[in-house]
Amino acid sequence: MSTEPGVLAVVESQLSNFGLTPLRAAHELGFHTVLVSNDPDRYRVVGIAEEVFAKHIDQIVRADTNSVEAVVDALRPFHTEGRLRGVMTVTDYNIPVVAEVASRFGLPGLSPQAARACRDKLLTRYACAEAGVAAPGFHRATSEQEALDAAERFGYPCVVKPMTESASIGVTLCRTQDEVLAAYRDISSSPTDFRGQPRRPGALVEEYLLGFEVSVESVLVNGERRVLGVTDKALGAHPYFVEMGDTFPSMLSAPVREQCTELACRALEAVGHDFGAAHVEVKVTAKGPRIVEINGRMPGAEITQLIREATGVYLQREVVRLHTGQPADLTATRDRAAASRYLAARTSGTLTGIGGSDLALRVPGVVDVDLEAAPGDRVRPAENNLDLLGYVVAVGDTTGDAVRRAEAALGQLTPVIDPVGPAASVPGNDR
Repeated sequence: MSTEPGVLAVVESQLSNFGLTPLRAAHELGFHTVLVSNDPDRYRVVGIAEEVFAKHIDQIVRADTNSVEAVVDALRPFHTEGRLRGVMTVTDYNIPVVAEVASRFGLPGLSPQAARACRDKLLTRYACAEAGVAAPGFHRATSEQEALDAAERFGYPCVVKPMTESASIGVTLCRTQDEVLAAYRDISSSPTDFRGQPRRPGALVEEYLLGFEVSVESVLVNGERRVLGVTDKALGAHPYFVEMGDTFPSMLSAPVREQCTELACRALEAVGHDFGAAHVEVKVTAKGPRIVEINGRMPGAEITQLIREATGVYLQREVVRLHTGQPADLTATRDRAAASRYLAARTSGTLTGIGGSDLALRVPGVVDVDLEAAPGDRVRPAENNLDLLGYVVAVGDTTGDAVRRAEAALGQLTPVIDPVGPAASVPGNDR
């Protein structure tokens, strides 16, 4: 048995500050940290990359992270040495791969079946329907006519979405037949997703849930599902579903929070979620809460930062502990609130700069201002979370305090855009 430090391997991550924080947390716990990636340089664009790559990543291993066998081969030397303590990811695209790898090595992790059910929105819908968990009506369309027939059945507007994307990529509200056809063609014409993995053919056509969105954050510890709280989510304008901000804890009434929490826990049971953190998105409608999607991982974007600011729970560290077979401590040590708000371009073109960050930092309660887009980037009004330019985070004694401070800080930020030529998506956060 090696006397060298145990190894924690992170297999790909989200393109965000949050995405690199598990590596920092694992390094702080004394692990030899390994980033396994088919393109590790993709993460160097995020704000904390320079620090994390210099101080908190001990080793980079290049491998085909879309292949279970390739990742197993990449990590086998650490396992043979008796050093491999855990393997994890915080990006939806690699959750099934990591679950299978952990199972092969006998390491803690989500079961492969549960990972697939969380990852694939069609499998999520099937599981919820079988368990009687409230969710939108849905149909997997594999032809244009099927898509149109489903839209007619659910009524307009309806939602058309891919089944295995993240960050709201390709999710569109459709009000007419032409819009349904355009959305279906856009999704079905691409055989692979954002990370180059095969897409399930066709698209999901769903009933539109009219209401507001929250997410329920929880961790399964020793067979007990510990709910950390409910997050209020702010979405941008239709036809897209871009996440424009989060607030923790929710400002909703206790009965509504309890209804959302109960539904989320039932949904997790339906998909067989059996390990670690979960992030369940819920729409609150006139008929009660309905499941939007289930993520078998920690919440993305800045939600983990909000949880830490509000409660003192360092979720990244505690999830690393779970993945390495250690007990997690989810005890709250403070009772505050925190809110994030995201910056988006109002026009398309080339970004020449973003002004006002100094003013945003001077707003009372602001603890973080991060500008993820850089001069020279092509930008456009946000169609998915990849298009966001940056964010602010503020804290307060109440949710109202935190929200007002975050919105005041966001109002100080001014993107300067040269409207020349067609715009492309900005590399950002696959939340």
